[in-house]
Amino acid sequence: MKLSILIAFFSVVILAHAQPMRILFVGNSYTHYNNMPKLFEQMAESKGVKLEVLMDAKSSHTFQMHAKRAELYQNIKATKWDYVVLQGFSRELAQDKSVIDSASIPYLKQLLDSIYANNSCTNVMLYQTWGYDNGYKDDSLGLDWSYQTMSDRIHQGYLYVSEQLNLSIVPVGKVWETVKENHPEIVLYQEDKQHPSLAGSYLSAACFYAALFKTEPVVSFTSKLDPKQAATIQEIAGALVLMNKNRYRINENTVEIDVRLSPENKKVVHLSANYPNAKNVVWDFGDGMTETAFKTRHVYGKPGNYEIKIKVQDSCGERLLKRKVTI
Repeated sequence: MKLSILIAFFSVVILAHAQPMRILFVGNSYTHYNNMPKLFEQMAESKGVKLEVLMDAKSSHTFQMHAKRAELYQNIKATKWDYVVLQGFSRELAQDKSVIDSASIPYLKQLLDSIYANNSCTNVMLYQTWGYDNGYKDDSLGLDWSYQTMSDRIHQGYLYVSEQLNLSIVPVGKVWETVKENHPEIVLYQEDKQHPSLAGSYLSAACFYAALFKTEPVVSFTSKLDPKQAATIQEIAGALVLMNKNRYRINENTVEIDVRLSPENKKVVHLSANYPNAKNVVWDFGDGMTETAFKTRHVYGKPGNYEIKIKVQDSCGERLLKRKVTI
């Protein structure tokens, strides 16, 4: 595992929070089948990470339907959430952009206004879903989508909403597609060919683990899955999510620190503060040297243990992140 990924994980989970990370999952049956948020929580617990997770999921609900639920707004106000995950109806973001503009985005904005009013520092992530195993057909609407067509349309729809509202995406649907194509022995669907099996929900949870913790979901918790199938899901979810951190905006509001060897065989520390809305950052390298660039590098004069600190100033106030490195 690269040190940069490990550092980002600790920055987000431990150093930025004096209490457990708090996550609200808002969705429908794709979220509550097999209690997917609980699977995610158990993955974290297997690595010694405690979370506060709340699920607010109602079957067949669209963003418009969620935006009209008083109970959801009560849950949004229940605490200062670190993350809120929003999942739409399975076909909702597979529509044309003009339909998404009128049927989804206004209600997403309504939800976002409430989330940010409660805590301007909350990170909102979109839970990108998947195509039906047998595709979708509706003669009254002139629709005849294969699985691949539906999967592609959902993917493009979530990318469009991400661009319009500056939101991160957890690309569950793309990981689902990869596992479906390359590992048919892993049954991802229920018998209805739409909803997730336990393996499908485990796949979703693994994607959230990679996206939130910025590290591979290599965990001992496998639920009731065959350990080999669980390991395959972990590997694919970690690789696809982490290789596409920039594309899906997953790396925003994180710190990455990577120690590499230079051609002169010296250890060079590469540092990056990925805070797009920050006013300024200040690095303290622990050896008397400081730096104010968002992306920089540092060479220590002698071996030893150093504590790197970074102060980030943005609309959330001032945050102090710390990490020890050994040179």
